[in-house]
Amino acid sequence: MIEATSAGRFFFELPHLDAAIALSGNGQKTLQELNQLTGAKFVLRGLQLEIAGHPTQLERAASLIELMRPIWEEGQAISLVDLQSALRALDNGHRDQHAQMGEEVIARSKRGKLLRSRTLRQKSYVEAIENNDLTFAIGPAGTGKTFLATVLAVRMLTDKTVERLILMRPAVEAGERLGFLPGDLQQKVDPYLRPLYDALHSLLGEEKTTILLEKGVIEVAPLAYMRGRTLDNAFVILDEAQNTTIPQMKMVLTRLGEKSRMVVTGDVTQVDLLPGQRSGLVEAVEVLNEIKGVAVCRLTSADVVRHPIVQKVIDAFQSLDKK
Repeated sequence: MIEATSAGRFFFELPHLDAAIALSGNGQKTLQELNQLTGAKFVLRGLQLEIAGHPTQLERAASLIELMRPIWEEGQAISLVDLQSALRALDNGHRDQHAQMGEEVIARSKRGKLLRSRTLRQKSYVEAIENNDLTFAIGPAGTGKTFLATVLAVRMLTDKTVERLILMRPAVEAGERLGFLPGDLQQKVDPYLRPLYDALHSLLGEEKTTILLEKGVIEVAPLAYMRGRTLDNAFVILDEAQNTTIPQMKMVLTRLGEKSRMVVTGDVTQVDLLPGQRSGLVEAVEVLNEIKGVAVCRLTSADVVRHPIVQKVIDAFQSLDKK
C-alpha cells in the first residue's frame, strides 16, 4: 500500500524481499520497463518503492503497480507482457476486469508458479471453456491457446470432473511419409505431439505425466486415431486444427460423448493443407458459431505471452498480407 505521498512522489511499502525482487526484475529490468511505459521514474530502496513524476504519470504508474499486486506480492516474476496487458486495461477503462483477472488463479504449475490469464481476452477464453461444451480458440502462435486449455483440462482431471484427458493434433507435415520414419508408431508421431507433452510436463512433471500416460488416463495421439471412437467423460483438446480437412473436423467433433467437453485451437494464418483444401477449422467456426453451447474465442497479437518480439513479428506479417 502507499505509505506516504509528497509533491510529485508516491511511496509503496513492500511486504517482503521477494516482492521487491519481483518488482525490480533481473538487473532492474522490470523497473526500467516501468519507466519506459509510464514516463515516471521508479526507484527501489530496500522494501520501499518510490515513484516520481508528473501528477498524471504518478496516477497511471501507481495504478499499474496496484494492478500488478497479485503477481509481485507473491514474489512472482513480472514480464513485459504482464505490464503491457495491465496498462492497456487501464487506458481502455477495464481496470476492474483486469483486477479480477489477477485474483483468479487457474492452477499451480509443478514448480509452484500460480497460473492466471494474462490478458482480458485470455480471461474470456478461460471462461468460455468453463461454461461451454465446445470451444474454438483462433489466434496466432504464443497466445496461450493450447496451454490454457491444457491447464483447465488437468485441473478438471485432478478435480475428477472428467475421467481422462485426450490431446490430439493432425500430423499433416508427415503426410504419407509417416511409415518411412524410423522407430515404432509412438516414435513416429511424437515429434508432432511434443508441444502437448511440454505443456503436461510443466503442469504435472515428467514422472507423473508418464504414469498417467501408461495408465491411459492421459492420451496423446494423432487425429486419425480418433475415428470410430466415442469420447465419454473426457476433456478433449484438438490442437493445430487449422490443418484439419472438413471431413476430419466433422469426424472429431462427432466423437464427443456424454459428460465431455472439447477445445479446438488453431491459427488460420498458418494452414499447411494442400492448395485448394479448405481448413476444417474455418468451416466449423462459420457453421457452428450460433449454436448454443459452442463458443468462439479470437485472440490477437496483443495476447502473445512469449518474447515481446513475437508480437512485432506477427503484426509485421499481418501488415504484409494486407498489402
